[in-house]
Amino acid sequence: MRVFVAGGTGVVGRRLVEQLVGRGHQVVATTTSTGKLAQLEGLGAEGIVMDGLDAASVGEAVARAQPDTIVNEMTALSVAHAGKPNPRRPAHFFATTNRLRSEGTDHLLAAAEAAGVPHVVAQGHASMNGVRQGGWVKSEEDGLEVVEGTRAIRHLEEVVVRAGGAVLRYGGFYGPGANEDQVRLVRKRLVPLVGAGSGYFSWVHVDDAASATVLAVEQKARGVFNIVDDEPAPVSEWLPYLAECAGAKPPRRVPYWLARLLAGEMMAGVMVEGRAFSNAKAKRELGWEPQYPSWRQGFKETLR
Repeated sequence: MRVFVAGGTGVVGRRLVEQLVGRGHQVVATTTSTGKLAQLEGLGAEGIVMDGLDAASVGEAVARAQPDTIVNEMTALSVAHAGKPNPRRPAHFFATTNRLRSEGTDHLLAAAEAAGVPHVVAQGHASMNGVRQGGWVKSEEDGLEVVEGTRAIRHLEEVVVRAGGAVLRYGGFYGPGANEDQVRLVRKRLVPLVGAGSGYFSWVHVDDAASATVLAVEQKARGVFNIVDDEPAPVSEWLPYLAECAGAKPPRRVPYWLARLLAGEMMAGVMVEGRAFSNAKAKRELGWEPQYPSWRQGFKETLR
C-alpha cells in the first residue's frame, strides 16, 4: 500500500513511518523543513516539504504522492514546547495545533477527494479530556470535554468520520522523544499533585500508538478509536510513580485554588477532574494489543 503521512517527523510520525516501511508499505511523508528530508529518507520514506495550513501546498503534495491512504499526524506541539509555554495561556500554546487539526484536516480531506484517495486516518486525543460527567473512564460513545488543547478535536472527528475515515484518539504520549520535557519538570518537582490528584489520565507509548495506526491503515478502519493502554489511573497514582522512575523526589502537593492561580484553569482542572478512556473497542475491532499494557511497565522501562 502507498501511504501518505502528513507530519512524518513528529513524535508519532517518525515511529509510524518506520513501522509502515517495516511492513512493506511505500511511504511518502511530509515535513515543514527541508533540513528534515534526510531524516525521512533515512527511515525509508520519500520526503516532501509541505505546509499543512496552505491548501495549495497540501493539494500539490497529495497529488504528487498518489497514495492509497492518508494519515494526518500534524501538530505544532514540539515547536510550542520550544517556546517555553505559559500554562496560564493555553490558547497561545495550542493555537497552531488547533489550526492544523481543523484547517489542516480540511485541506487534507479536500486533497484526498480531488486525488481520489479513498481513506484517511487522523490523530485525535484521549488522555484526560473525557466529558466531566459520570464515571472516570469513557468509551468512544461518550462526549469530550472541550479544553484548549483539544478544542479542534470535535471538528476533526466530525469531518473525518463523515468522510469514511478513522480518528485515533491517542492517550498521553511517553517514550522516545515524547515526554522528556515533562520528565525534566518532574525531576525539578515542578509538576505538583493538585488537591487529591483525583483526575484520571490515559497513557500510551509512542510505539503502541504507531502500531495501532498501522492496523487502522491496513484494515481501512472507520470511526473513532481510543488508543490508550489498559490502565487509566488517577494523578495520585501515576505522578508519584513517574517521579520514582525518574529518580526524583515525590511531587509537592498544592491546593486546587493555588494551582488554578499559578497554572491556570485548564491545567488545574484536569488534575482533579480529568476523565480517562477505555481501549476495549480498539482491541475488539482492530485486534490491537499494546506492547506496554500499563504505564507502570512503560515508565519503568523507558526511564531506567
